[in-house]
Amino acid sequence: MPLADRVWGLLIQVSLDRVHRHFALTAAELELAPAQALALQQLQTDCPISMRELAARLKCDPSNITGLIDRLEIRGLVERRAHPADRRVKYLLLTGAGQDLRERLEARLFSAPRFISELLEHEQAALSKLLAEILGERRT
Repeated sequence: MPLADRVWGLLIQVSLDRVHRHFALTAAELELAPAQALALQQLQTDCPISMRELAARLKCDPSNITGLIDRLEIRGLVERRAHPADRRVKYLLLTGAGQDLRERLEARLFSAPRFISELLEHEQAALSKLLAEILGERRT
């Protein structure tokens, strides 16, 4: 197998396996299912969205959103409001507690996991440089 193919396979493995694992573990630390964590990331305290819009953003069937929001609402993280012009439409907003939890979630998500932070500083610098090059002008 050519080295470039091996490197590409490793990048895919790191991207899919490690990132998904990091996300799931971080959500679990905050007593959230991964879908709940994704929902929190989509909601705001001051810009309501409909349950249908949330379903579209999460790429799931709208029927799945009801249970998801029920569990977040029970924890006081999300609030449902009726649309002023159409009471059948429910808008979703983060509560203050939901905003606080989302900030904690994002702080943890964007903190380097152990497999990165335990690299030596020069290894981190080399990896950073390579990744920046991959994302920069040397794209294929």
